[in-house]
Amino acid sequence: MFKRLARSRFVQEAIGSLLANYLRLVQRTSRFVSAPADLEAAFRDATPAIGAMWHGQHLMLSFAWPHAIARMAALISRSGDGGIQAAALRRLGVVPVRGSGGRPGRVHSKGGAPALRGLMRALEDGASVAMTADVAKVARVAGLGIVTLARLSGRPILPIAVVARRRIDFNSWDRASLGLPFNRCAIVVGEPIRVDADADDAAMEAARRKVEDGLDLVHARAYALVGSRDPGADLRRR
Repeated sequence: MFKRLARSRFVQEAIGSLLANYLRLVQRTSRFVSAPADLEAAFRDATPAIGAMWHGQHLMLSFAWPHAIARMAALISRSGDGGIQAAALRRLGVVPVRGSGGRPGRVHSKGGAPALRGLMRALEDGASVAMTADVAKVARVAGLGIVTLARLSGRPILPIAVVARRRIDFNSWDRASLGLPFNRCAIVVGEPIRVDADADDAAMEAARRKVEDGLDLVHARAYALVGSRDPGADLRRR
């Protein structure tokens, strides 16, 4: 029953509206620290950029984009949960691009190819895009999807973490977390990662590892800035 309700457009829009309002409340009542201190400059020099995030740590990513990012799109899955997140993002000024890579053999059903084309169009039009880097249902292991987008578009990948000291940690496969209002939050942006247009398999794997290491680094630093521990820090070892 819950899955059927979650796929209802009315339910998705209603819950998405509540989620967007909640995120605005968290943003307006929280104190933010960032690294680098000048986020405007960090993004301005790289836009349009591909924002990389770990799944489960993405719910507050809309807080990270400074005024230098005029337009923003984000890859959101076609699941019921994805419909709720898409509804929330639209209200926060982010254009959702629906689809995901999925596991081998399921890319077509998950809408991976159309989603990749949608993200490419957004970048070509000057919008920055955001997407989770994880392999589907394998937390904290970066896949080749985001690296492929960087190779095809020529745009840099920016590892990003937005975390909160006080939060709700969910017992999910990705250890998703959601910040609470009246909080201390951190935004950390890593060094740009570029992928050559003629990158071979070895270069693609090296870039994939850079994304993985970059995301681990920004999350470790962000949680250190708020004096807390990353709830998903040990997921890859598991």
